[in-house]
This record gives sequence, structure tokens and C-alpha cells, in this order.
Amino acid sequence: MKLRQPTDFLILEELEDKGRNVATNLAAHTGKSRKNINTRLPVLEDYGLVSKIGPAERSGLYEITPMGKAAVVYRDQYDDVDDFESLIEGPDAGSVEQNGGTQAGFVRGEDEVDDDE
Repeated sequence: MKLRQPTDFLILEELEDKGRNVATNLAAHTGKSRKNINTRLPVLEDYGLVSKIGPAERSGLYEITPMGKAAVVYRDQYDDVDDFESLIEGPDAGSVEQNGGTQAGFVRGEDEVDDDE
């Protein structure tokens, strides 16, 4: 995963802060060109940090994913680690889906639920 700084993090932060949005608005809010935003959004989608949500296939409406939220949380460590993708996926990335999305819950700041209660 090779992120372009600060543009990619500005996009992620804006989507986290304001919610789903389109490239035109993201360009205005980040101070980056619309062309730059339009170039970066598909890359961020390929990395699993944002998702295109429609409603129409060509609408260009994007939202941040749980992994994108983790990237924002760990932004300060981007230059210090060799494998940022593994950092934001967490040590149990392969078992997250099997455990009911524990990583996604962590990223959203949800408390863990004790099944014994």
C-alpha cells in the first residue's frame, strides 16, 4: 500500500468527518484539485480504504471503510512502519470476519461485548 501524503489522508479524514461524499466536494474541502481527487479515490478503493456506494454505478459517491478509519487512526505511524497495510488490518485480519467484525468495531470505537453476559 503506497499512500500519497497528505492528499490521501486528507480525503480519508474528510470522509470520516463529513461522511459520504463526491470528488467535487472533497476537492473543495481538502484544497486539492478535482483531478487529483478523482485520481486518488479509485486507488484508495483498491486498497479497501474507501468504497464507492452509488446509488448509480457512475455516481462517484464514496464513503470511508473500517480499514480507512484505521488508516486515519494510525496515520502518525505511516512513515515509521514497513508494512502500513498490516498495521491497519491488525494481527488477526484473517479472522476478523469470522469473529463478527471485531476490527471494524474497534475502528468505530465500539466497546467489546462479552458473550458471557
